[in-house]
Amino acid sequence: MVSGRKREFDEQVALQAAMEVFWQKGYSGTSLSDLTSRMGINKPSLYSAFGNKESLFIKATQLYINSKMKPHLEILNNPSLSLFERLKQYLMSIINQQCCVNSPKGCYLVLCQSEIVGGDLPAQASAVLATAESIPKQVFTELFQHDREAISLNLANQAEQIALTLYTMLKGTAAMARSGVEANELEVVVDTCLSGLGLTRPE
Repeated sequence: MVSGRKREFDEQVALQAAMEVFWQKGYSGTSLSDLTSRMGINKPSLYSAFGNKESLFIKATQLYINSKMKPHLEILNNPSLSLFERLKQYLMSIINQQCCVNSPKGCYLVLCQSEIVGGDLPAQASAVLATAESIPKQVFTELFQHDREAISLNLANQAEQIALTLYTMLKGTAAMARSGVEANELEVVVDTCLSGLGLTRPE
């Protein structure tokens, strides 16, 4: 019996490439030929390593969450910074990524989540995106509910509303980044939003 041939490509590099294609074109706008071309593999290799398009999309989405979304969260847990500084650095870290010239502009999740309403995404892919959608709002909500400075400023009882406001702002900056607006231009949006919450840079 002939043993299976060893794969001649790096699966992680190929998955990174697939993530960038979905980030640029969305799920529906991405064809198998787009994927195989960018990943540098043929269709049989794609199916063998990653399954079908939906399965690959789910893996690529998880890679985005782990490598492009979660690392920003460390900033919010820095005890040496004020609440304003943590939020400002966190939000600008995300916006800088949205505007980065070395990756597709905007936000992978925002782009792909817009396809859910049109019914263009398979069920499992939609479920993964729905779960990812809840992460930022949950993070912001818990921050404002439990942070001592937020509590002292009477922001804890508005935690869910503030979370929605900040997440809506990030969705807006993602759209602006995709249309070519640069991060330094969007910084005023962050400052205005934080100022509206009563948060300013410590003197």
